[in-house]
Formats: sequence, C-alpha cells, structure tokens
Amino acid sequence: FSGDSWVTWATLAFQPYFTATASNVAFGWWSHDIGGHCAGVEEPELYARWVQLGAFSPILRLHSTNNPFHDRRPWGNGADAFRVARAAMQLRHALIPYIYSMAWRMTQQSIPLVTPLYYWHGSREEAYLCRNQFYFGSELMVAPYVSPRHPETNLSRHTVWLPTGDWFDFTTGEHFAGDQTVSLYGTLDDIPVFARAGSIVPLGPRVGWGGVDNPEELTVYVFPGADDRFTLYEDDGNSTGYLQGDYALTELSQRWGGSELSFTVAKAAGNPAHIPANRRYSVVLRGVRNPDAVRLTVNGAVQEVQGQYDAATESLTLPFVPCGPADELTLTVSGTEGTLLSKRDRRVETCRAMLWAFKLDSLAKMALDRALPQLAENPDSLGQYGGEIDRVSEAQLMALRNVLERRQ
Repeated sequence: FSGDSWVTWATLAFQPYFTATASNVAFGWWSHDIGGHCAGVEEPELYARWVQLGAFSPILRLHSTNNPFHDRRPWGNGADAFRVARAAMQLRHALIPYIYSMAWRMTQQSIPLVTPLYYWHGSREEAYLCRNQFYFGSELMVAPYVSPRHPETNLSRHTVWLPTGDWFDFTTGEHFAGDQTVSLYGTLDDIPVFARAGSIVPLGPRVGWGGVDNPEELTVYVFPGADDRFTLYEDDGNSTGYLQGDYALTELSQRWGGSELSFTVAKAAGNPAHIPANRRYSVVLRGVRNPDAVRLTVNGAVQEVQGQYDAATESLTLPFVPCGPADELTLTVSGTEGTLLSKRDRRVETCRAMLWAFKLDSLAKMALDRALPQLAENPDSLGQYGGEIDRVSEAQLMALRNVLERRQ
C-alpha cells in the first residue's frame, strides 16, 4: 500500500513512476488507492484514467476515504467513465493468466511485474527520463495517459520513448519503429500499451465476472518480427503449491522467418490436472499482412481452419481450437510477397481520426483533411495553416505535426 493519495492529476501523474521505481527497493506487489483517497476535485475523466492505470498496476484496488463525495464505483462517475472503467477492469481480468505467470517469474527470477525501462536499457539515457512508462511483465510496455484532455484537441497527450526494434500498439496492431520518441494522442477510451516484436500474450475471456479458475478458453496475441517464448504458469490457487512442485507449465513459442511465422502451444509439463481438459485456444496475429497460406496441426494432424483477417488492425484471428494439456498445437502462416510483417503507414488515418476530436470549425477540418496526403510528404507545410483565417490553434497544429513527423 503506497499511502493515502490526494484526488489530483498531479498525484496520478506521479504514480506510474512511483510504481516502477518501487521495484528498486523490492516492492513488487503493492497497491494504490485507485481513484485517489481524499480531498481534491472529483472529475470523471480523472477517475477513468486512474482505473486505466490500475488495470496495469501490480494490484488493482478501488478505494477512498469514507466521504460520500468520493465514489469509487465504476458506475458512479457518469456514463463515459463507466464505459471506460468497465473496459479496463474486464481487460485486467482477462490478463490474469499473464499476470499469474509473471508472479511465477517473480518467484523464480526475482523480477517484479512492473519494472522501469532502465532495468533493460541501462545504457540509454532515455530510459531514465521516461518517468511515466514502464514494462508490465516480459512482453508489454505501458505508458498510461495521466493528464487531462486538451480543450482544443479534446485528446490526451503522452510522449513515449520506444527502444530499438519493432513495436506494435497492442490494441490496433499499428507498427512503430523503435529508437525514437513519439507523441501519442488518445481519446478517453485509449490506453497506450505496446508489444515488442516477438511478444506472446495469453489472455482469458473478457467477462463481467468469471471467477479466478484457470480458464477453459485462452486467446493468445502474437506479434511478428522475432523469435520468442512465453511460459504459462498454472496451479490450483494454493499459494504453497509451487513450493511442492504442484503446478503446470505450458510453453508458447514463436519462430519468425520473415515470410513465415510458426506459433506452437507445447504439451504441458508438470501436473496436467490444473489445466482444463477441454481447453480451447484462439490465436490472434497482430500487425501482419494477409497471409497466402494458413496451416494448423494438433498432434501432427492437420485441422480444417478458416482464419479471419481484419485489414484495419492488420490482424489474423484463428477461431478457438481444442487443445488439452497433452496436446501440441502448431500454427504456421506464410506469404509469397516478402515479409509477413506489416508496416503500413497510418499517419494520415491517425490524423483524420484526430480531426474528428478537434474543437475546430468544420471548414478548417475539411481543408486539413484534403491536404493530409501532401502534409504527410512535407509536414513543414503545416505552417501555412493557423491564425484567425484558418482558426487552427497551435495545440492542434502541434498534434498533427507530431504524428506526421513520426519515423516509419
């Protein structure tokens, strides 16, 4: 427990840094008063952003002092905050298989769930300066929005450093080149979560409440671009089970070959009784081109499967396939036109979405929208806009420029 926090944006902005650096003194599993404990001015937006941070904190605990004007119920802060808080809490519940496996990693390697970037990129000065972003387990990097939306853009802003390599937005599949600092702009529903190339993230169902039993269905999100493996840990919920060797380990692995990606769910090791015998797996490949061929085998036997490709997120989703603890599943996708890794330039479509949010005259929005393809080629030409005639504010121009100048 990190102490009684005040209900302010400044307190929220401090907590990602506070959480990550707590790992330096062996505080790996602790909680904050999500929503703030006392005093301050209650705002639905502030509450929603706090719950989003809580979804990626070691412990999610909604709490406040006994004051009727502090309402921590997700439905107690208006319809928008309720929608956002519910989505964040359902995502947190779905992340339990991932988080529980990271708890196992903690017992074996003394690596906390939340770590600062300089643990892994100690030679880079940027890793010490990005106070409000952190690694969440072995596969994800989180940079939650901790400031209110700008009144002219109607969007929150966060400047994020991406280490060297390929990175993907966990939700949209958008590719980001690493070794650069990018400015992100998001609506109230957005949480900046990145997966590095090769990442494998197992999620349970997103439900209103599904208990904490080991799930019968797992959706595994796989991000292309590198070899990787993830060990899924499961037991019966007894905190001493792991000391007695009473647990199950399932290795999930990706082998990356450029024009071919192979993903495998290996046979479980340990006690298979902890894994539902009728478990089913779905696989979502994010940030990939639509492959020419998809092959799925279970125990070497080819299975009939029809993948669904979503061009907007560049994701291939394979339906749920039975795969019990004694089974081995292998998915292979391949293409004939170069790499499967998609790096579609989404700058123009991102700017178009931002224009919808801007508090701006509709004629100015239309003019900017028509000019976006040319502006993407020459962001400096944004300088012709602005002032009383175009009514485009400096904050709006900066937001568009920040996106258009991203290195692809």
